[in-house]
Amino acid sequence: MTLRRSVVAALAISLVPLSAQAFRFSEEEAKEKAAADDAAARAKGAAPAVSPACRERLKNEKVAVLLAERGSKGINADQSRYGMHFQAIDRRLQKQGMRTYTQEEIKKQIAQAEIEAHFRNDPDAALNASRKLGATMFLRGAIGSRTGINPILKINEVYVNMGFTLVGGDGQIISEASASSDSYSGGDTVGMALTLINEQADGVVGRLLRGYCAERGGKKTK
Repeated sequence: MTLRRSVVAALAISLVPLSAQAFRFSEEEAKEKAAADDAAARAKGAAPAVSPACRERLKNEKVAVLLAERGSKGINADQSRYGMHFQAIDRRLQKQGMRTYTQEEIKKQIAQAEIEAHFRNDPDAALNASRKLGATMFLRGAIGSRTGINPILKINEVYVNMGFTLVGGDGQIISEASASSDSYSGGDTVGMALTLINEQADGVVGRLLRGYCAERGGKKTK
């Protein structure tokens, strides 16, 4: 009996540190995962969440999304060209509780010339568009690109970037944010811009709305 009790006691003692060690491993793994998630969020340009108080104010805003591509031939603001880009941004705005317009509603109410003037920072065009549509804000997204030669591979590369601007119905800039891609070979800048939006839109929209909270979050909207 004495020998048996000794064996049982020895087994019990040997199992305690193993269990504690396994628990410590689980804790360390959780910490490492959390740190990795934070790093990934920062890499994607994620911004802290909008405060609950400001989100309530955002529910009173009506925002219209406009997209265009800037190139050597000028501005291409044909909204039908950016349907999937529009949807990706629109979803993020609605997630914040904001009221948005469909592309069909925007096209029906705003003339193409006014949309193009928007991207030339024409405050009068912005004001006219706002009055016609009833929007209190516009979110403009402008696709840009530049080309270069890879110094090692000696091949052409394209760098795609997007500048986002949140504009009030009065044409005044509220906040700005940007996103950029790694270089790639090819000429489909619009396709790469969609990839860019899908990867970074959460962070971009977060930064734009936090800029709104700082600039106009405490002001009453009309």
